[in-house]
Amino acid sequence: MALTFPFAAIVGQDEMTLAIQVVAVDPSIGGVLVLGDRGTGKSTAVRALADLLPPIKVVKGCPYRCDPDQAAGACPVCQASQAKDPKNKIVSERQPVAVVDLPLGATEDRVVGALDLEKALSQGIKQFAPGLLAQAHRGFLYIDEVNLLDDHLVDLLIDVAASGENLVEREGLSVRHPARFVLVGSGNPEEGELRPQLLDRFGLSVQVRTPQDLALRVNIIKRRDAFDKDPATFKALWQKDNQKLQKRIVKARELLGQVQVSDDMLMLCARLCQQLGTDGLRAELTLLRATRAFAALQGHLAVKPEHLQSMAPLALRHRLRRNPLDDTDSGARVQRRLQEVLAA
Repeated sequence: MALTFPFAAIVGQDEMTLAIQVVAVDPSIGGVLVLGDRGTGKSTAVRALADLLPPIKVVKGCPYRCDPDQAAGACPVCQASQAKDPKNKIVSERQPVAVVDLPLGATEDRVVGALDLEKALSQGIKQFAPGLLAQAHRGFLYIDEVNLLDDHLVDLLIDVAASGENLVEREGLSVRHPARFVLVGSGNPEEGELRPQLLDRFGLSVQVRTPQDLALRVNIIKRRDAFDKDPATFKALWQKDNQKLQKRIVKARELLGQVQVSDDMLMLCARLCQQLGTDGLRAELTLLRATRAFAALQGHLAVKPEHLQSMAPLALRHRLRRNPLDDTDSGARVQRRLQEVLAA
C-alpha cells in the first residue's frame, strides 16, 4: 500500500488544512470542496486525512463496515445474520476510517455496486457486489476534478448524500444499504463549474492559490522531494506531529457536545446569511456546526465572534449569488458583510 504524505508536514495552505480538520471533528458539517490552481497540494491534503482519524469500531466481516453499536442502521448482511440467529453475539474489530477515491472514469456499476458476475456464472448465485459508495460508508469519499464528473454520477451522488442510503435495483436485484459519508471534492474552476445542486452539498468551500512567498515555496519543494526520495523515513519523521493532530481532533470530538452556542451568536449567523441573500437555511445550519466544531478544536466551551470570523468565509462563499457589478472575491464579500453585522 502506497504511503501518503503526512498531514502535519503540509505547509502553505492553512485554510484548506483547517477546513479538513473541522470536518474531521464534525462530519455532519457536510464535507469540503477545495478549488484552486493545479499543483497546490489539494489531493495530497485530502489523501493525508486518513492519518488524522482514529480507527472506528466495525462489525467483523461486514462489507459495509457497520457500527456494532447502531443496530438500527444495519446493512442487509448484518440484518440477515441477526435474523438467522438473534442470540448470536456481534463480533467487532477496529479498522481505519476509509478515504475512498472516486475516479472520473468510474462506471455507475463501480460506484453503486452490481451483480457479482463471477458468482453468478460459476455458482449460479445472485449476489450483490458492493461498490465505492459501500466502501466509503462511515468514511470519506474523495473526488478529484469533481467539476468534470459526469452528470449521471452527479445526480446519483446528490440522491445518496441527501438520503444516506444507496438503492440499487437492476439485474433482478433490489438492494438498499447505508451509505453515509463525507464528500470531499477538489478541482480547478478554470476547467469547468460545478452544478449548483452538488455545490450545495458541500459544507465548506476553500480556495487555494499558488504560494508567492519564495521561502515558503522552497520549503514545500524540499519536503515533497524528501518524501518522494524516502516515503517511509519522511513519514516516521513526522509521525509524532501527526499523532498530536490526531489527539487534538479526538479531544475536540469529545468536547463537541459541551460547546454552547448562545442565542446572540445564532442571531449573528442568521443576520449574516440573511444579508448575504443565501437560499434556504442550510447556510445557517452549516455555519452553526462549523463554528461549534472550530471552537471545540480550539478547546473552547462557547462559540465566540472570532470563531464565526474564521468559519464564515468557508461556510458561505460558495452559497453566494453572483453579482455582475461586484467582482470582489466571494470570501472577502462574506468578511466585509460580517464586519458590518458585528458592528451593528
